[in-house]
Amino acid sequence: MAERGGRTFLDPKVVARLVQQPMGTRLPMIGSVAGLHRSPHRGSSVEFAEYRKYAPGDDIRRVDWRVYARTDRFYVKEFEADTNLRCYLILDCSGSMAFRAEGRDSKLDYAKRLIATLAYLLIHQGDAAGLVCLSDRMLWDIPPKRNPRHLQALFDVLEEVSARGETALIRSLHEVAERVRQRALVMIFSDFFCPAEPLLECFQHLRFQKHDVVAFHLMDRLELDFPFDRPMRFVDLESPETLLSEPAVIRDQYLKAVRAHLTALREGCNRFAVELQTVATDENYEMVLRAFLRGRALKIR
Repeated sequence: MAERGGRTFLDPKVVARLVQQPMGTRLPMIGSVAGLHRSPHRGSSVEFAEYRKYAPGDDIRRVDWRVYARTDRFYVKEFEADTNLRCYLILDCSGSMAFRAEGRDSKLDYAKRLIATLAYLLIHQGDAAGLVCLSDRMLWDIPPKRNPRHLQALFDVLEEVSARGETALIRSLHEVAERVRQRALVMIFSDFFCPAEPLLECFQHLRFQKHDVVAFHLMDRLELDFPFDRPMRFVDLESPETLLSEPAVIRDQYLKAVRAHLTALREGCNRFAVELQTVATDENYEMVLRAFLRGRALKIR
């Protein structure tokens, strides 16, 4: 993997291939400067939106005199206002994210590659990116900024954090939903090893605040396929518990539980209009990002 200034999770070649692909949003955003994304507010731009009746105090330069000539009534033109976005990149650093098959990235390392690349692309196109890292508590909370130098602060944290402790994802997502009141893009990177219904309530809470929510569900192929064929001792990475078991005895029950969890997440995300990206960590992360960005680009008007 290529390095830049010691950043093993950021590949300059991958960034160069993706940098021309804009990051879009599905919802209007509220930002601080002009940008790529639709705003819920009306303003002056090149894209006409609609007419409305003139009201005292309106700028007379926006009166459509041709419409007045036809109707003898005053109407003003409204246009779409474009703005930048704030993106909150939320990284689950609980112990289970340390899991990896031999020769592959851990789920945490894979998430770092996704986050570092997305943060670079967002700030490069003039948007603001922030980072929230959590396990059994909030480890880091870096507010979104647009300054390219802000990337160094994000990368420093990504280098420092490791996977440890129990997950407090549900509590932390509710805290984010309460704290971040203006519309934002919220991207969550986790294996989502927590009950589906409380997790979906977090997603619903974020959507109630009008955030555009993306959930990257990261799992190792061993977790998805359970290919073990001899007695194994399974270790809980978030507690001292272990389990000695014969995989052939529990495989069907395990896979049934995994499928049920995946189905519950997929159906719940569809219900609450959350974009779910289910990713196995043996997939090429550049291809994952390319497909994601192409889908998002269709939302830019």
